[in-house]
Amino acid sequence: MGRKEGLVMKNIALVHDWLVTLAGAEKVLEAFYELYKAPIYTLVVDKDKLKNSVFKDADIHTSFIQSFPMGKKKYRLYLPFFPLAIEQFDLSDYDVIISSSHAVAKGVLTRPGQVHICYCHTPVRYAWDLYFSYMKESGLESGLKGIIAKFILHYIRIWDVSTVNRVDYFIANSNYVKRRIWKIYRRDAEVIYPPVDVDRFSVISKKEDFYLTASRLVPYKKIDVIVKAFSLPSLRDRKLIVIGDGPDMKKIKKIASPNVEILGYQPFERLRDYLEKAKAFIFAAEEDFGILPVEAQACGTPVIAYGRGGALETVVDGRTGLYFYRQTPEDVMEAIVKFESMQNSFDPLEIRRHAETFSKDKFKKRFESFISKIVNV
Repeated sequence: MGRKEGLVMKNIALVHDWLVTLAGAEKVLEAFYELYKAPIYTLVVDKDKLKNSVFKDADIHTSFIQSFPMGKKKYRLYLPFFPLAIEQFDLSDYDVIISSSHAVAKGVLTRPGQVHICYCHTPVRYAWDLYFSYMKESGLESGLKGIIAKFILHYIRIWDVSTVNRVDYFIANSNYVKRRIWKIYRRDAEVIYPPVDVDRFSVISKKEDFYLTASRLVPYKKIDVIVKAFSLPSLRDRKLIVIGDGPDMKKIKKIASPNVEILGYQPFERLRDYLEKAKAFIFAAEEDFGILPVEAQACGTPVIAYGRGGALETVVDGRTGLYFYRQTPEDVMEAIVKFESMQNSFDPLEIRRHAETFSKDKFKKRFESFISKIVNV
């Protein structure tokens, strides 16, 4: 689609799936809000989680799901209502719509003359490429609940594809997601990597004698694979620290050997302290982008990463970290052994410089440059 000549950007609206936590997608929304101070439209919001954020005084509009029982806590239970809810936002007074979407935000209704730019974190993963693993891990492969879930996700897929042409321009958060957008939507996308607040981290050259992993403890993050690796005989004398909480906590605790310390959820300051001091950060998930590996590199900490997904674009093999290519404890163990044989070759300052290419300032400049090609700012 070509440039919309003569359009002057007067009013902007931001659309986000749900605003109940401050994770990677919210970092992107945060940067958009800092740029434009625009109203935010979202299915549900938990304002208690936003008290110390840039969103604390934002003009936030929510959908009818907010008023449902446990709407802001158990919003995922209302998945069948998401398409209808997102379509009820009246955005007709705005010239430019910027959606930050990993579920349904891109499906807002717009009128001719408006420009809709979608920053796509991913097409709906549990409806598309993670569909079968999601059904298996949720115990929904059979039975009445399984039939209902399959029907709902079938409907979500149909609706998701039907909304593609509501978007004028797609931006992907990585080349990995760009390929997925093309596969599912048959639309091209510009790649602008998400913002990482690298200035909040400091380089500590003298690392301590422990490895670190941090994540929400859910199956696809593969924290269990990392923990199992440290129970192998050759790694029993190495220390692993695990930060994060989630549904897999009991499972992770059960399989952890004595050299694995599980800290659960930790505030940012403590997570940062561990990231700065760890000898390496271990990352076993196939992520769309993955902000934590970049944050580790902002500390000058090498990353031992699964060599698929966004990590291939954020970790430089042999310079800022190492890859392993199968999500097995044995492959993690072999990567750690290889890392230890060459760990003195990693330069913390070089690792930090690489992380700075993903800074928030660079994100804002790239996004504003993209916008300026479309509308007259």
